[in-house]
Amino acid sequence: MLSNVGWSEMMILLVAALVILGPERLPGAVRWTTHSLRQIRDYASGATSQLKQELGPEFDELRKPLAELNELRNMTPRAAVTKHLLGGNDSVLRDLEKAVPDKQQLFGANIGVPDSPAMPLAQKPLDHNEPPPIDHDAT
Repeated sequence: MLSNVGWSEMMILLVAALVILGPERLPGAVRWTTHSLRQIRDYASGATSQLKQELGPEFDELRKPLAELNELRNMTPRAAVTKHLLGGNDSVLRDLEKAVPDKQQLFGANIGVPDSPAMPLAQKPLDHNEPPPIDHDAT
């Protein structure tokens, strides 16, 4: 319930409560708040267990789409391809990674210096008030 509230927000709330309630009433307000939160949590867990008892196996069927949604929320592109296209077997992807050379093997020590004319050469940054170079092929 309070998972989105960070430490900085909690400190701001504590300082605001101290200013609004004062040091005399703050401990009682904190006790009341913690007691209320525990009671709400107990009610929620009691309602969940009561639903589970009354619905039986149908309760699991209701929770199944939520579990699938949580699984999709944590899915990476690689995990999605592995699960849906490869049936959970990622050996093809591992073999592909081994077969494709990395950048250092392709370019050697000169990473960023291309061998093909399609890739532009890396240029030094322009000095102040220096005009940019003119590309006669592009104009």
